[in-house]
Amino acid sequence: MTHNTLIDAATLYSHLDDPHWVVVDCRFSLMDTQAGRRAYRESHLPGARYAHLDEDLSSPITPTTGRHPLPDPSQLARKLGEWGIGPGIQVVAYDDLGGMLAAARLWWLLRWLGHEAVAVLDGGFPAWQRAGLPLTAALPTVRPTVLNGHPDDRLWLTTAQVLALPSENVLLDARITARFRGEIEPIDPVAGHIPGAVNLPTEGNLTADGHFLPAAELRARFAAALGERSPTTVVHSCGSGVTACHNLLAMEAAGLHGSRLYAGSWSEWIRDPARPRATGTD
Repeated sequence: MTHNTLIDAATLYSHLDDPHWVVVDCRFSLMDTQAGRRAYRESHLPGARYAHLDEDLSSPITPTTGRHPLPDPSQLARKLGEWGIGPGIQVVAYDDLGGMLAAARLWWLLRWLGHEAVAVLDGGFPAWQRAGLPLTAALPTVRPTVLNGHPDDRLWLTTAQVLALPSENVLLDARITARFRGEIEPIDPVAGHIPGAVNLPTEGNLTADGHFLPAAELRARFAAALGERSPTTVVHSCGSGVTACHNLLAMEAAGLHGSRLYAGSWSEWIRDPARPRATGTD
């Protein structure tokens, strides 16, 4: 069975010794970019590789990009192959934020390259800990392979494409409401949001203990934002194109297929002061 959205800790545990499964630790903090790597070195799921959001899952920032540009697909495929990810491999990604940061990003990146067998650990590292499942500080033995990724650029939009979106599309902004409204901005130099965007913070996808809501509840949440529009009209945005993947994952888990990612998001949008900006609930 292929897992392509979410997977629970018990199912993952039953496959820890399966050579056709690869686990990737994606823990990361925007405020301390080495915190995830330190946490990984202290303890991680047995066999897990470590993926650094800035170094492995993004390309270098340029004067025109956002904070986490998409990685070069050939370099990403090579890195994934070095981790043992190739054809026939089930990948499971986890972080300690319910998938809201780099785990969902890796999930989306693999799908972008055409690798569908990838899921996010529901509840993440905390759920694994609460279940009393094994952890280790030992580095894994990895058998490199070759991943011939073929990026599907229909899955994401450039800033120019977002500017040209027809009115029937809806731009969902995954940031917390205070950032969307421009009341606070702890990361980017300009506060606010893209005019016309609808705020749907990622935290609303999760229960109090960090698990995803049941599919029916997720469908109801997104239906309230979409109205009569098709899921294929949805474009996901956030600060830098990372947490937006969480909303995209939630829609897929809810059976709402075909939404796309605005990879540059707000941090790229504001690179050009001529692009319109909004604050409050406008």
